[in-house]
Amino acid sequence: MTQSNMGAMTIQEFMDWASVSHTTVYKQINKGKLRAVKSGRRTLIPYESARSWLDNLPQIGGAS
Repeated sequence: MTQSNMGAMTIQEFMDWASVSHTTVYKQINKGKLRAVKSGRRTLIPYESARSWLDNLPQIGGAS
């Protein structure tokens, strides 16, 4: 299954996808910048939330 048609990813999958740490993921969730949902004991990040989070990160360099 490709990432574009995934419904949600686990915290570990998100960490691998975004190349960020466990601490960063939970900080972003707690700040309300990344949406997470629970399925039983599992914490999942909807793909559209992950994509939105990435798209909203500050841009560096280039045109201002």
